[in-house]
Amino acid sequence: MLPSTRLRLFILSIALLSLAAPLLRAQLAPSPDASPVSNAPAPEEDNQPVTTLHVNVNLVSLYFTAKNQNGELVSHLTGQDCKFSEDKVPQKLKSFQAVTNQPLTLGLLLDTSGSQQRVLPLEQQFGSQFLDRVLKRQDEAFLVSFDVNVDLLQDFTNSPRELERAMNKAQINIGGGSYGVPGIGGGPVPTSGAPKGTLLYDAIDQVSNDKLSIQTGRKAIIILTDGEDQGSSVKIADAIEAAQKANVIVYVILIADRGFYNGFGYGGDFAMKRIATETGGRLIDVGNNGKKLEAAFQQIEDELRTQYIATYTPTNQHFDSAYRKVAVTCQSEPSGADKAEDLHLQIRQGYYAIPADSAN
Repeated sequence: MLPSTRLRLFILSIALLSLAAPLLRAQLAPSPDASPVSNAPAPEEDNQPVTTLHVNVNLVSLYFTAKNQNGELVSHLTGQDCKFSEDKVPQKLKSFQAVTNQPLTLGLLLDTSGSQQRVLPLEQQFGSQFLDRVLKRQDEAFLVSFDVNVDLLQDFTNSPRELERAMNKAQINIGGGSYGVPGIGGGPVPTSGAPKGTLLYDAIDQVSNDKLSIQTGRKAIIILTDGEDQGSSVKIADAIEAAQKANVIVYVILIADRGFYNGFGYGGDFAMKRIATETGGRLIDVGNNGKKLEAAFQQIEDELRTQYIATYTPTNQHFDSAYRKVAVTCQSEPSGADKAEDLHLQIRQGYYAIPADSAN
């Protein structure tokens, strides 16, 4: 072949590659941190992940778990078994399906304030085992500790080994305060001024806004804590609102060394139950018992793998950022029963109708 002919072929190949490059880039999957696309998934594509609530697609997505009167998970529901309403107005379902294998984004929040000194090794052991079991190929998780600070110990990863290494490096941080004395940089009981001891609400707020609000699909936070907040810049209502706006389910494993408080009083369970209930999660009190902690992780794993998702287009199309209450009831007909029984649902209690130009 003549040199001039080879030169022309080489120039032609370069030109073709330059034209194909944009097409190749367009076919690449978006990065995990990219903003969600605005087009809603087609209802018939049942095997595709369904995006979380974004009003620019006019679609509300609700993940929930159903249990019977014996506390057993119910996995055979259909859309005809449930009724949905928004601000007491009935809603017509767009889709309803069981989601056992949809991608899961999980945030694990670890309380490393002084009050957790005796139980941190249990959290590290069983937390690592849980992540090793629950994370599938399409899932991602991250690890955050909170005490006098809120620290990202491990960013998004699919590797249980990386998460375990980060968890094992977690240390109790009493912020230079007196060891073993709650509230002086190392626990939840206030002394004078506004000491920072356990930034629990700040951690929920920051994780929801900075890590999970831009993620799509199933999202959950698991918090290992005694439930006491001291020194957060946001209030409990702000933390709940941040989680609701990010469409995040919050599980709280209440692990508390009651002896640590030594007469100071303890009341973290009430606040944690509120956070879990209003976001569609659950509070599990394990005390400082390792077997109960292991069982709690197993329960959460089972629930995350036995969920439903229901979607509907709200009849109220006025998106003014207001909070809307959602009510859902489901019934199931057990074998041999004369009538259907009401099921207990773990589901978020509402959502914020954010305008399209404000959606992530």
